[in-house]
Amino acid sequence: MTSRVIPVDPFDLVIFGGTGDLARRKILPGLFRRFCAGQMPPSARIVGAARTELDHAGYREMASEAIKEFGGTTAANSDKLNAFLDTVYYVAIDALGDDGWEELQELCKEKNRVEAYYFSVTPALFGDLAERLHYWGMAGPDSRIVVEKPFGRNLATAKNLNATLAAHFDEHQIYRIDHYLGKETVQNLMAVRFGNMLFEPLWNAQYVDHIQITVAETVGVGGRGEYYDKAGAMRDMVQNHLMQLLCLIAMEPPARFDPDAVRDEKLKVIRALDPVLPHHLMRGQYEADHSDEKAHPSYREAVEDPRSKTESFIALKTHISNWRWAGTPFYLRTGKRMSARSSEITVVFKETPHSIFGEDAGRHRNVLSIRLQPNEGITLGVTIKEPGPGGMRLIDVPLDMTFAEALGADSEHVDAYERLIMDVIRGNQTLFMRGDEVEAAWAWTDPIIHGWEERGEVPKPYESGTDGTTDSHELMRRDGRKWREVSP
Repeated sequence: MTSRVIPVDPFDLVIFGGTGDLARRKILPGLFRRFCAGQMPPSARIVGAARTELDHAGYREMASEAIKEFGGTTAANSDKLNAFLDTVYYVAIDALGDDGWEELQELCKEKNRVEAYYFSVTPALFGDLAERLHYWGMAGPDSRIVVEKPFGRNLATAKNLNATLAAHFDEHQIYRIDHYLGKETVQNLMAVRFGNMLFEPLWNAQYVDHIQITVAETVGVGGRGEYYDKAGAMRDMVQNHLMQLLCLIAMEPPARFDPDAVRDEKLKVIRALDPVLPHHLMRGQYEADHSDEKAHPSYREAVEDPRSKTESFIALKTHISNWRWAGTPFYLRTGKRMSARSSEITVVFKETPHSIFGEDAGRHRNVLSIRLQPNEGITLGVTIKEPGPGGMRLIDVPLDMTFAEALGADSEHVDAYERLIMDVIRGNQTLFMRGDEVEAAWAWTDPIIHGWEERGEVPKPYESGTDGTTDSHELMRRDGRKWREVSP
């Protein structure tokens, strides 16, 4: 099954940090796939901008190598690749000075096209870039900026950054990108909830026992140690990625599928979140792993700080104080060096009010599992009779909609960054965070962080290749529940 591709209008996309890892791994390969799909017009221009001294030919060579390494099977089409590279340009630029800005202004002077600027740089440069774009006359009323996370490290810095960007761009021009929201399954979550009468009547505290959100990684902090040790799992994952998933699973139906209507409902969820109690929060750091030929250092070894108090794992329980979800617990969990790479939202429904099949039947529940990665898809567990003689023995079986199988093995797979960049060009902010959303998320997160800092808590160690700290499992056992197994 092949999706219908609608071309976007001609555009100039300037990638600040155009020689960086994100540009090489995601942005350039993603744009090339959109070019091959016919969605990116040949008249579009991709402009890399960074401190590195390169000319157009040098940057095109770098882009070609990146696409061949990370572009997938489409990179084998040399004719398409050469045509795409003809749209690629480069400007060596100083984000804090004047060097390169006149050249960039001249390159992007053509009008009647979308002007988008991707800030794939350290957040410390966001304000400077916005100011420079304004000074050089490139912050027009129809231009757009794309801002990568982290968007602040607390409420105060998030407010300051919002104010800095707002001095040069209106809110409708600012696209705060969270690549999780570009995943096919995340958008299908909205389709499942609001496009099917089957689920919405059951989507409340009367029928849902609890909801789990897990984002597990097998990798450690790697080369991000310096950044990660200043952030930790709460700032790096919970405040943005997991918060956005929580909003989509819990929000009320918007009046229409419109950017502000959707984001209004997400904001209501964040503002209704209860504070997290100290005994409902578990933090951990992974230990060294010498189980295979390649030894993996512990978290503290990786960040080169033997006394680090930063968490690489966090599990917490919270509630949403509104009519729909009153009394229903939400369990969030994320960590590095866990047993498998998996991102999953699990909706566990309550037991039937009365079982006619005896005591054993009461242990069966319907479970809706939404897998974001790997093997994107949705599974609904239902209870049936086990085939064969021997009485009424019940078993749970999945109704499986793995996208690759349901839509065909040759169905088009679109990376999250591809979809979100095309949304920027179209001017669709539905899958991007609004400024008040970001601030509300920090307003909930900050007291949690301040709480463990004041208590002087140190993250507990956990074995690499496991599912986190032992007390995170105790958190669930106290409630008579258990975490879903983290599986690839």
